[in-house]
Amino acid sequence: MSKKIILAPSGKELSYDEGETVLSALERQGYAIPNNCRAGACGECKVKVVKGDYDQGFILDMALSPEDREDGFGLMCMAKITSDQLEIEWATEDNALPKLFPPEENRTHILLNKEMVTPNIVKLVLRTMTTPMRFWPGQYITLGDQQRPYSIANTPNSNGDIVLFITKVNEGRVSSWAHDELKEGDYVSLNGPYGTFIGDPSAKTPVLCLASGSGLAPILSLATAAMNRGFKMPAKILFSARTKEDLFAIGQMSYLKAKYRYFDFDYTLTGEANPGGKEGRITSILKDEYSDLSGHSIYIAGNPDFVKDCEEEVKRLGAKDDFIHTEGFFASQN
Repeated sequence: MSKKIILAPSGKELSYDEGETVLSALERQGYAIPNNCRAGACGECKVKVVKGDYDQGFILDMALSPEDREDGFGLMCMAKITSDQLEIEWATEDNALPKLFPPEENRTHILLNKEMVTPNIVKLVLRTMTTPMRFWPGQYITLGDQQRPYSIANTPNSNGDIVLFITKVNEGRVSSWAHDELKEGDYVSLNGPYGTFIGDPSAKTPVLCLASGSGLAPILSLATAAMNRGFKMPAKILFSARTKEDLFAIGQMSYLKAKYRYFDFDYTLTGEANPGGKEGRITSILKDEYSDLSGHSIYIAGNPDFVKDCEEEVKRLGAKDDFIHTEGFFASQN
């Protein structure tokens, strides 16, 4: 009898090939679990095992504490099934989304690096002073006394780094503080993770991501994670900026494009000429790129007007409601 993995509480069954790790089996069938080291050292792939036996292999106590083991958790990057089936906690009854990690408050980080990437967007690199925050690519944290939400731009990592891109907003108390007062070496308190802008990691469709401004942050996190786990469908980011001075993270997107054959990116400028490239709002050029989006998963992030307009346009081009994922950033939240 072949072994299998069962996802609780949905009861969905997945195949398992003898000798592979549970993490590899999940990824092979389109299910993403946060992971970094794949060697039992970082703890990112910790999952509650409901039923069944497995060989955990060699793992470090700092990645899975004795208390975690007693509570039934295991590291899927090293786990190999030894019983007929292994049942793990995953998602909801209909298995639409992965199981979200419970948010935590007042997690202390230190500002490692601060860099202006455009005239009005600052990049912050924050490193944890405790254990790394467990989050799904596409989620966000809240920052400052006003609890303003900012999307995480990177993927989970063993250092516990959190990368944010923050747009300065007129009369925005938190964004002004981040731009004008926050200094490298300062301590910062974060809350999170929050949000469900993670889509369905098991979806097997081409992906189109549309972003403007700092809305590129969750898109970068999602795209990087998908490519790193071996996503094998075409995936493209189309970024809208006013001028070339407002473009950022071009190096990271160029790296993804060079490394992964299925990934592509492009940008359009709305406020100046772009010889040899795209010009105008995404909504005005999208029809020239795609005649039918009915088979695509769509991710849209940016200011509310941008999100609304892009959502209307992709629907006009056939995109299905269940495959459209949006994240809007309101000026009042900055």
